[in-house]
Amino acid sequence: MMKKSFWSVLALGFLALVLAACGGGTADSDEGGDSASGGEGDSGETQFVNILTGGPQGTYYPLGGAFATIINNNVDGVEANATSTGASVENMKSLRDGDGELAFVQTDIASYAAEGKLMFEGDQIDNVQAVGTLYPETIQIVTTKDSGIETVADLEGKVVSVGAPGSGTYANAENILSIHDLSIDEDIEARNLAFGDSTSGIQDGTIDAAFITSGTPTGAVESLAATADVNIVKFEESKIQALIDEYGYYAEDEIAEGTYGLEEPVKTVAVQAMLVANSDLSEDLVYNMTKAIFENTDQVQHSKGELITAESALDGVGIELHPGAKKYFDEAGVSAE
Repeated sequence: MMKKSFWSVLALGFLALVLAACGGGTADSDEGGDSASGGEGDSGETQFVNILTGGPQGTYYPLGGAFATIINNNVDGVEANATSTGASVENMKSLRDGDGELAFVQTDIASYAAEGKLMFEGDQIDNVQAVGTLYPETIQIVTTKDSGIETVADLEGKVVSVGAPGSGTYANAENILSIHDLSIDEDIEARNLAFGDSTSGIQDGTIDAAFITSGTPTGAVESLAATADVNIVKFEESKIQALIDEYGYYAEDEIAEGTYGLEEPVKTVAVQAMLVANSDLSEDLVYNMTKAIFENTDQVQHSKGELITAESALDGVGIELHPGAKKYFDEAGVSAE
């Protein structure tokens, strides 16, 4: 009887130890869970933001890197990075497909996408909204002094890079040539090259000129200017006005003397560069990112940083503003002109 009691007590003691161990393990697990939820739990997970830019030798890419740094330094719980892309048209489609959160795009291309026109005919995009315009996107027709090309009319019969079909640069080239009674298909030998390949082609003599739509100075053109005397084709005042009258999203612009070694200012036209967001992003997230960018433009090392201001960010937007951006600009007392 005593032997039986001994083994019963021993079994009960062992069971108590097992239960205590399980209970202790559960307590430790609960404490660990509380710690995780206080850090990166369901409400504190890192939000990854992919900023779609353009080619590495354009303006979008370095600005995208600057914006990513500003966001990472000023918005808690967000990890942003800049990705090189095919620029405006590709960016709109990628945002539509959920392959990015923010993107750089020309205002004319954003309008085409929202309205389902031109390269977006039958492919309207309705889930991309504006964050704000940034700076003029200057249309630069780049060549060399030795080419003899001085006017748009001089491009007839020449080998000219016009950007990828469906790109913003290609659309600009079509518009500008049309105003001058020229066409891509019939009056020039068109090449569909990226900015860097375009200027390399000019340098090695395989092309005569290139359309480049980008904030100035553009890295690819600066590289060309380091090895050759660059010439930027001038626009006649009457053609500038005709272009503005025909396509409302253009504005007169000027490339300053000294840019690329130019000996005098060059009159041309521009559209606007704009930052856009996937409309699925939360109001708070877009508000915080918009605030961070427009209140820290002094941290943008590129020369275009001086042109990026909250006061001008609603000029020429052309598509619906994201609620988060609207909240920021309302608080800042900024309204569209």
